[in-house]
Amino acid sequence: MALCKIEILTFAVLVFYIPIAQCWGIDGHLIVCKLAQVLTFLNFTFYTFHQPRLSKAAEDAVSQLLPSYADNDLGSLCSWADRVKFRYHWSSPLHFINSPDDLCNYQYNSEHEIPAPFVIIRKRFLKYNLTEALLFLSHFMGDIHQVWDSSIIETAEETFYNSEVDELISALDKNISTVWSNQAKAWGACSKTSCPDVYASEGIKAACEWAYKGVEEDSVLGGRHIHTLVNLRLAQGGVRLAATLNRIFG
Repeated sequence: MALCKIEILTFAVLVFYIPIAQCWGIDGHLIVCKLAQVLTFLNFTFYTFHQPRLSKAAEDAVSQLLPSYADNDLGSLCSWADRVKFRYHWSSPLHFINSPDDLCNYQYNSEHEIPAPFVIIRKRFLKYNLTEALLFLSHFMGDIHQVWDSSIIETAEETFYNSEVDELISALDKNISTVWSNQAKAWGACSKTSCPDVYASEGIKAACEWAYKGVEEDSVLGGRHIHTLVNLRLAQGGVRLAATLNRIFG
């Protein structure tokens, strides 16, 4: 468990996202966590059948770490890190890094991008327990795949899924197993416990080349191609969260 603690802490510190507008919002983080833990709440009305993404060891560990009131539902607490920013002031800077407007690739700077909160978060988590570390990890995995604001997801739910987040989760889950099946096998691959630099680079590239290319200030993003990209990032986040937890817990 000590090794797991160190690995979770390392990921929680290294995972940042590129802030373009707002955050994924509650539904965005819910979707990422549900896709990672999807078969725990298998509903044949919504979800396709396939092998669970979490290993038995990872599923058991998540179940043990979640508080009883969560009913073994990681998604129900996937926005917890946003809710505690005002209580844990030290955690706010960990939700983002600043990227220059004209920079379309992520360039990690080891001298300047490990901020003071690195030391703070390490000390705080070691002092307390793994539950908060798990919740931060799960939330940051959503954050690092986010390059659009939450209204994009809400618009997609309303336009294509009758405002039902479960239907969007079902569609994404199905696409991971079908349309994106070949790509999805590679999404979770990583030679380390996690690869946040890869995830961040993808997000910046997508924002530059698709989402915000030629967009003027205060413009409203939309269009089917934007929704497709958002869906892809949500799916990648879910698959990678599961893969990361599997590597941590075995």
